[in-house]
Parts: sequence; C-alpha cells; structure tokens
Amino acid sequence: MDTTQLRGQATRIVLRDVTSPPMRAFHLSWAAFFLAFFGWFGIAPLMSVVRDDLGLTRTQVGNTVIASVLVTIVARLIVGRAVDRIGPRRAYTWLLMLGALPVMGIGLAQDYESFLLARLAIGAVGASFVITQYHTSMMFAPNVVGTANATTAGWGNLGGGVTQMVMPLLLALLVSFGVSETLGWRLAMVIPGALLMVASVAYYLLTTDTPEGDLRDLRESGRLATAKGDGSFWEAAKDHRVWALAAIYAACFGIELTLNNVAALYFHDRFDLSVASAGIIAGLFGLMNVFARTLGGHVGDRAGMRFGLRGRVALLGVLLLCEGLALMLFSRMGALLLAVPAMVVFSTFVQMSEGATFSVVPFVNRRSLGSVAGIVGAGGNAGAVAAGFLFRIESLAVQDAFLYLGAAVVAASALVLFVRFSPETEAAERERLARALGRAALRPAAQPVAPIEQRPVPE
Repeated sequence: MDTTQLRGQATRIVLRDVTSPPMRAFHLSWAAFFLAFFGWFGIAPLMSVVRDDLGLTRTQVGNTVIASVLVTIVARLIVGRAVDRIGPRRAYTWLLMLGALPVMGIGLAQDYESFLLARLAIGAVGASFVITQYHTSMMFAPNVVGTANATTAGWGNLGGGVTQMVMPLLLALLVSFGVSETLGWRLAMVIPGALLMVASVAYYLLTTDTPEGDLRDLRESGRLATAKGDGSFWEAAKDHRVWALAAIYAACFGIELTLNNVAALYFHDRFDLSVASAGIIAGLFGLMNVFARTLGGHVGDRAGMRFGLRGRVALLGVLLLCEGLALMLFSRMGALLLAVPAMVVFSTFVQMSEGATFSVVPFVNRRSLGSVAGIVGAGGNAGAVAAGFLFRIESLAVQDAFLYLGAAVVAASALVLFVRFSPETEAAERERLARALGRAALRPAAQPVAPIEQRPVPE
C-alpha cells in the first residue's frame, strides 16, 4: 500500500496518548512484539537445564539455535506479503494466536528431535516484527517514522533481554515450590504462551489498520486501492537496494538474535556463572533496547531532515562499522569485569544500527512497504542462521566465533554504497517532509491542539 494516500498520520509521538489510532497502534505493536520476543526466546536462558535434561551435544544445541531463527525467514516473507493484503490488525491477531501454541507445547518435548521441531515452529512468531514496522510506518509521518519504527521495534526487542532475566527466576520459583528442574522448564514456558493468546485478542479489539480505519473498509469504499496480488512483492524483490538492506539487517539484527540465543550459555560456560547470574548478565544485552534502537531511529530522522535520504544511509554505514569493531573487542575480553561493559557498548551499536536501518526502509518503495519490510526483516534472520553455524563447530571457541562475526559486520558496512536514491525521490521526500512539518507549524498558537489523528499529512 502507498502510505502517502493516508490522512491522519501522526507528526509526533506522545507517549501518554492511548486514545488516538496512531498511538494505540504504537503502544500495542511494541507490547505485542515484546511478548512475541518473550515467547520466541523464552527457552534460551534455560538451555543449560534443557541440555542436561535431554542430553544434547553442542552440535545439537547449535542446531536448535539455527532452528529458532530459520523458519522466521520464510515466515517474514509470507507475513510481509500478507500484511499488504489483509492489514496489520488481522495479521497480528492470527500470528500471535497460532504462535502461542508451540511456545506452550515445547514443554512436551522428550528428545532432541521433538525439541528441535518445537523451536522451529516457535520461530514463526518472529515474523511479528514485520507487522510492527508496517503498522507504525502507516501511522506516522516522515519526520518521525524512523523514531516510531525504532522505538516500537526496540521496546519489542527488549523482550529478548527481559526473558533472559525472568525465565531463570521463574524456574527458580517453581523449584522453590518443590518442582524439579526437569519439569520446571516445561511449566515455565506456559506463561509466555498464555500471554501471547491474550495479546492476540487485545490487538484485534483495540487497534485499527490505518489512522482512518479498517483497511478492508477503506478499499471497499474506494478510498484506497485494492491489493494487487503478489505484484508488490516482486516489485520489491527486483530492487537491489532491498537486498542490500536485507544483508545490512543480517549484520545487526541477525547478530542480536544470535546473542539472545547464546549469551547466557556463553557467560555460564566461560565465566563459570550460575544459570540465574548468567541470565541476568546476558539480559543486559537486550536491555539496551530501552533506548539504543530508538536513538538509532531518531538520529536517522535527524540526519534525514538535514541531509535527506543520503544522510540516513551514511549514518547507517557508520553505525554498522562501529558495531563490528565493538563486537571484535568484546570477543577478546577474558575477564568478566571487562566483558560486561564491552558487551553493553557492542549492544548499543547493534541496536542503533537496527533503528537506522528501518529509518531508511519506509522510503525505499512506499507501494510495497510490507514486502520491503518482510524481505529486509527476513535478512536479519538469515544472518542469524548463518552465524548459528559457527556455534555448532565443536573445535571453534565461542569467543573466536564472535571475532569472525565482528569482521563480517565491518565488511557489511560497505553495503550502504549500494543503497542510493534518485534526485527525483530525494526531492519528493523533501517536499513530503516539508508539507508534513508545514501543516503542524502553521497551526495558530491560540487554537487548541487537535488530537493526533486529526492532523493529516496532505496527499
């Protein structure tokens, strides 16, 4: 869908507002993505217990890491096409409801094969990211769309950090009531699954597809064009910039997914920490999402306002380069007191790079926004799959795997050279931005401020 057809896009983010369609979508999309992340990686901080319970080898553990992100590649492509057609409200509702089933069902696994299949199925819930980015891209004007995208995604990604801390504590609580660890990790996974079910109902009841209402109603009334089958997907797929951004996203979000899967186990094994202590430290990596991804999107918006689309792209390249160097530094830290701050610095650049990536994505092809977001989002998971193979090599130390990944990220930063915009597109986006800001700036000071949904961006 071409989002420029929509009226009522918000020109600012007002966190206390929970009534206007843009801000309801903002709050519910990050909350839904948070719970999706919580369910997606809920088992990761418990892997040392699961490993002992099921008798998994390092190769098998590595395979489950790959499985948890592999299916998300396909799921994000499918959901990217679907959300262009049925809208974010219905797409999110179905994804959360169906995704809750394997999250709760993983506790039924009795061997490596059944556990692997469960992790594979759970990975589909990671496609929620595409819907989150699509929804906020439709709800917010060009001057804040990067910040909105980055904040909803970042606060959602925060679920990956919170689960590192909460799930070991939940397991410890169950054990304190006399439940064995073998049964405890299975019961613990029921909680995130149940929360996903609740979120699916809330999303359907409390959100709208666009600032103007339901996507289906707008199409039936002729106010928006009907979806054109798979045409939008192939239009996006033929654009080399989309694939360059997918590879860039593989080098940031793919790395974050990998760390979410292996960080707790890494600190447990390398520094001889307890499951709970390793989980708390690993959780710091995800907690940087409180501000870092938002910061990346915000500076992307600022660069765009000052230097145009090329400013957004150049900033992305710098952040990605810093991320790679920081990961290489983290890999060399042999003392816990040095490893933790190095990880925090690395995490900050990872998430800023993610935010900066999706401050560029909404401008690549407005007609195929869902498909572009789906392909780029799938690139993140493809990066996690590729990185996962390093961690299943018995002879390769985990810290050396981190070093090689850092070098790969440094190389990937050069891909921004392939993300270019024509002078016509630059001019059109400058005009669209000026109109959005001009309408807000010309409002007489004596008049009361209208609700967000009543401040339209001109067509």
